[in-house]
Amino acid sequence: MYRSHVLVCGGTGCTSSGSLKVIDALNSEIKKNGLDDEVQVVETGCHGLCALGPIMMVYPEGTLYTRVSDKDVPEIVSEHLLKGRPVKRLIYDETVTDQGIRSLNETNFYKKQTRIALRNCGVINPENIEEYIGTGGYEALGKVLTTMTPDDVIKVLTDSGLRGRGGAGFPTGRKWMFAKGNKADQKYVCCNADEGDPGAFMDRSVLEGDPHVVLEGMAIAGYTIGSTQGYIYVRAEYPIAVQRLQIAIDQAHEYGMLGKNIFDTGFDFDIELRLGAGAFVCGEETALMHSIEGERGEPRPRPPFPAVKGLFGKPTILNNVETWANVPQIILKGADWFASMGTEKSKGTKVFALGGKINNTGLVEIPMGTTLREIIFDIGGGIPNGKKFKAAQTGGPSGGCISAENLDVPIDYDNLIAIGSMMGSGGLIVMDEDNCMVDIAKFFLEFTVDESCGKCSPCRIGTKRMLEYLTKITEGKATMEDLDKLEELCYAVKDNSLCALGQTAPNPVLSTMRYFKDEYIAHIRDKKCPAGVCKALIGFHIDKDKCRGCTMCARNCPADAISGSVKQPHVIDAQKCIKCGTCMDVCKFGAIYKE
Repeated sequence: MYRSHVLVCGGTGCTSSGSLKVIDALNSEIKKNGLDDEVQVVETGCHGLCALGPIMMVYPEGTLYTRVSDKDVPEIVSEHLLKGRPVKRLIYDETVTDQGIRSLNETNFYKKQTRIALRNCGVINPENIEEYIGTGGYEALGKVLTTMTPDDVIKVLTDSGLRGRGGAGFPTGRKWMFAKGNKADQKYVCCNADEGDPGAFMDRSVLEGDPHVVLEGMAIAGYTIGSTQGYIYVRAEYPIAVQRLQIAIDQAHEYGMLGKNIFDTGFDFDIELRLGAGAFVCGEETALMHSIEGERGEPRPRPPFPAVKGLFGKPTILNNVETWANVPQIILKGADWFASMGTEKSKGTKVFALGGKINNTGLVEIPMGTTLREIIFDIGGGIPNGKKFKAAQTGGPSGGCISAENLDVPIDYDNLIAIGSMMGSGGLIVMDEDNCMVDIAKFFLEFTVDESCGKCSPCRIGTKRMLEYLTKITEGKATMEDLDKLEELCYAVKDNSLCALGQTAPNPVLSTMRYFKDEYIAHIRDKKCPAGVCKALIGFHIDKDKCRGCTMCARNCPADAISGSVKQPHVIDAQKCIKCGTCMDVCKFGAIYKE
C-alpha cells in the first residue's frame, strides 16, 4: 500500500510541454529520498485543463499542480511528499481559498461538467488493465454476456436515447438493431477514431486516457449484432493513442476480455487496429471502410447502408470513440439514468474541445442543453485580454459559426442545426472581435478543398469555386454579384455532393453570411476588413503625435519599409510594407495602428 499517489498527465498536450521529464524527475527524487515504498507515480490521460500542463495531481489530498517543470520536482518531493506542505505557488489557483484547498469539482472549470465518456481520463493508468477493472471496467460486458439477450441490449440503448457522437447524431440503438436484423456469415464492428477536425482532440484524449472503455463497448456491440471481429480505425498522427490501444488489446487478450470464449460464454470477439494516413474524408463511414479494406478512401453512394452492406460487403456498424465510451456506463447504470440528462431529443452528455480565444483551453464534458454562454464564460473562463466574444465555430469544417445573439441557446443536435451550425464531433473554436469572419470561412474552405477526395464533381469543383469567391472578397476584388453567386453555389454544393464532406462544406460560409453579412459587404463595397485581418485591405500607419523616434520599429522591420531619424516621427512606406505587423508588436508607445 502506498500512502500517496502522484498522477501526472501523459496525454499529448502535457507530454508536448514536458510531462515525461517531470515523471522521470519524480521517480528519481522519490528514490533519492527513500520514498519508493510510500509514493507511487502514475502516468494518466488528460485531466482537461490542457493549457495549464504539465498537470500533476497528488492524492489523497487532491492537490492539483499546474505548469510543473522537472525543476520544480525536488521542491514538491521535499516539501509536499516528505513534509506534508503543498507548494502553493504551483497549485491551481481556482482551488485556493481562504479556508484552504477546495475540491477540484468545486472549481468553475469542473463544477458544471458531468464526466461519463471522460470519467477515467486523468484518474487511472491507461496502460494498466487492472486499474480499469478497479473502476468497474468490463463489468458491463460481463453483465451483457451472462444476463442479457441482444434484444435486451438494444432496448437499453434505445431507451437511453444515446445518439452517435461523431456528428450525425443517428440513434445508436436503432443502428445496432438494423445490423442485428441482417443475416450474414460474418459481421463487423468498427470504431471511427479518425479525428480530423481542426482544433478537435476529444477522441484522442479518450483513447490516450481510457482505451479499454472503447474495447469493452465494441465487444458489447459484437455480442449484440452477432459479430466476432472489430476494427479500430485510428489516424497514425496519434502515436500515444495507437500505442495505448495496442497495449490495451494485448492486455484484454491476456485477461480473457477479448479472444475466444469470453467469460466462458462461448462468445468470441477480437479487435484489430488499422492506421489511417490522415485523410479527413475517412471520417465518412463508407470512405473509412474502403480504407480498412486497403482501397482509396472514397465514399460510396448509399443505400445500401453499412448495416446491410458495409466492410468487406458484410453488415457493419460504425460508431465513434465517444459513443463507445458511453455504452458500458449505460449498460451498468441503466437507460433511465442516461436519459435523465440532457434535453428531450438529445440525451446524456457531450465532450467538447475548447480552443481559440478562450482562457481555459481544454477538454470539457457537459450535459446536453448547456448553453454556449455557460461553456465559454463559466467553464471556459471567458475571452482573454478583455476582448469581446464574437462567434464560436462548432463542428469544424462541417459546422457553422454561432453568433453572440445565440449564446443562450441550449446546445443539442436540433438547436445547433436550427441556428445554422451542427454538433459535429465536438470541436468548439472561440473567436473574439479581432477575428475576421470572412477569413474564418476562407480558412475552413481551404481545409475542405485540400481534403476533398475528388470523387464527385459538386465537391471537387464546387468547393474550389467557393474558395475563389472568398479569396476575391478578402482581396477586395469582388462585387455584390459575386456574393450572390457564392450563396447560390453553396446550396448547389450542399444539395448535390455525394457525402457529408461536400454536403456540409458550405456551412461555414452560409453561417457567417447569415450572422456577419455586414463584414462581407464591408470587404466588397468599402474595400475594408473591419477586423484588420485581410492583408490586401489593411495598411499600417504611424501616429506622429505618439511616435517618440525610438527607431525600434525601423530596426525590426524585415522589409526596411520604415524610415525616420532618432527622436523624430517615423513613416511607413506602403509600397515596401509586407503587412507582417512586427512594427506594431515592438512599438512601446502604441504609435502604430492599422486600418
